[in-house]
Amino acid sequence: MNYWLVKSEPFKYSWDQFVADKVTFWDGVRNYGARNNLRAMEKGDRVFWYHSNEGLAIVGIAEVVKEAYQDPTTTDENWVVVDLKPVRALPVPVTLAQLKGDKDFENMDLVRLGRLSVGKVSEAEYEKILIMGGVEEA
Repeated sequence: MNYWLVKSEPFKYSWDQFVADKVTFWDGVRNYGARNNLRAMEKGDRVFWYHSNEGLAIVGIAEVVKEAYQDPTTTDENWVVVDLKPVRALPVPVTLAQLKGDKDFENMDLVRLGRLSVGKVSEAEYEKILIMGGVEEA
């Protein structure tokens, strides 16, 4: 299993809306690094949901339910989407400030590549964020 993080501005598409929708496709990615990460996602991978601009925190865990396919919002074949479903909210959101203040996250894509909208998360980072977020099992 692989681990990822996607960013969403809550005023555009919040965790709460995602939960209400039950499934969504992750669209609008127009950065090649983020696109490559979408292409690398596999069904069953876990994905942290990060609220950017407002909140600046990881607020939930999602799961990849459909692997990369053509982004339906564009005819440009360079861009893909994946389908995600919510797994659970984090009882305690994990903030960007917390991650930046912890040496264990210095190599995390979210910390190193702040503008990247879809980033990799190592297994060690994933497990520690679960603990920080008050999750025993996800």
